[in-house]
Amino acid sequence: MKVLVTGATGQLGSALLRQLKNTDYQVKITSRRKPENVNFEWVYCDFLTGEGLEEAVGNIDVVIHAATSPRKDSDIIDVLGFKRFLDMTQHIKHFIYPSIVGIEDIPMKYYRNKYQAEELLKNSTVPHTIVRATQFHSFVENIFLSKRLFKRYLVPGDIKIQSVDVDEFAAHLIQTINVGPQGKTEDFAGPEILTLREMAELKIKVNNESSKVASFPFPGKLYRALLDGKNTNDLRKVGKVTFEEFLIAKGN
Repeated sequence: MKVLVTGATGQLGSALLRQLKNTDYQVKITSRRKPENVNFEWVYCDFLTGEGLEEAVGNIDVVIHAATSPRKDSDIIDVLGFKRFLDMTQHIKHFIYPSIVGIEDIPMKYYRNKYQAEELLKNSTVPHTIVRATQFHSFVENIFLSKRLFKRYLVPGDIKIQSVDVDEFAAHLIQTINVGPQGKTEDFAGPEILTLREMAELKIKVNNESSKVASFPFPGKLYRALLDGKNTNDLRKVGKVTFEEFLIAKGN
């Protein structure tokens, strides 16, 4: 079986490649930059312009679509580029689409685009599986906990996070290949729901820092959605690696 991984240099794409090298699948990968030290067949591909899409999907059985863009060009890459790509995949057996928990309830442009892409896939004739995950541990740390100001982490401390390990989610997606198309599946969420303040305090403890946490609210529907835990799923604590374990492993 020949598997195509798009977005091969991204965080999820890289995790998929680390695990696919230990399988018997024939793997083709796409990205705008060729990954280093990877022996898979590589095709240059740009969802912004459409260059390389047709070549990438030729003779492919399964697509794991890890290509995405949370930046300002998300509407082109995650919707228009995605639709163009989807129109080229009518021959494949299984299109696996990683998505994000709560995107229909969280007022962010990127999330709206991901939801629109889900709808395009659901309304297509392409056999597919949509798998939503909560935020990755590293994403939460990089966005909220990467910088301190005067030895303080300044965070919207009461918002809820249920972060998950990217390698666990990648393994789940690879297992989905053999299961076959399932439509929209159950969420893949992290093992615990914490406030961002609690996550900052864990980082201080693990790294033995003298830092403090300063919490603040911010106005608007986005903050309310995160306070209400729309980005979490208490019934789907599938992941095993906790945020604290992630921090400890990163420090070793």
